[in-house]
Amino acid sequence: MRKKTYLKLVAYQTEQSRQHLGEVQGIYREMRGYKHDFHHHLQTLKGQLEAGETQRALAYLEQLDHQLMHVDTLLKTGNIALDAILSAKIAQAKAADIAVTVKANVPDSLLLSDLELSIVVGNLLDNAIEACMAVEGERFLRLFMGMKQKMLYFSMLNASGPKLRKNGSLFSSGKDGLHGFGLRRAEAILEEHGGWCKYNSEDGAFTSEFLVPAVKE
Repeated sequence: MRKKTYLKLVAYQTEQSRQHLGEVQGIYREMRGYKHDFHHHLQTLKGQLEAGETQRALAYLEQLDHQLMHVDTLLKTGNIALDAILSAKIAQAKAADIAVTVKANVPDSLLLSDLELSIVVGNLLDNAIEACMAVEGERFLRLFMGMKQKMLYFSMLNASGPKLRKNGSLFSSGKDGLHGFGLRRAEAILEEHGGWCKYNSEDGAFTSEFLVPAVKE
């Protein structure tokens, strides 16, 4: 039984890492592509302005501005691993027309490993995005991460449907398998480090919180 659980854990972490890496690489490729094209855009605008085609140049800038709104820039939280996972998930949320607000300031060195941080935050964001996508009205996701003395604090509010029923420490979900295992794994990681997490479901909104030691005493 222990071996089976261990193999399931290894498979889950491998899949989680592969998924997150793919999301981050997608953002990186998009940003590189835009940087590569930037010189050509400047040359085009320069030529239009030199030719006195001001209105054409303004229309071109309008197109660039619209395109730039869809280019996802990396967040700067102070923690490289967190920058990567947050940027990837926020890009996914924005693609689903979810209004995202993020405020995060986290040390680069934490007691949680990069993989552990990715699993915990990634799973909570996956759940929030899934809940928002099932909502027909306003879709929103508001996230805060910061330090409370030597503890890392996470708080997130997202749009949701009707109030959910609780099943043990978690709330019922339309998915199971690795989805449910991911949340339990996130809880286990926080508990291993002496932290806790809690959730609350109300009609139209869902909140997630966790607090975990972040630096050595």
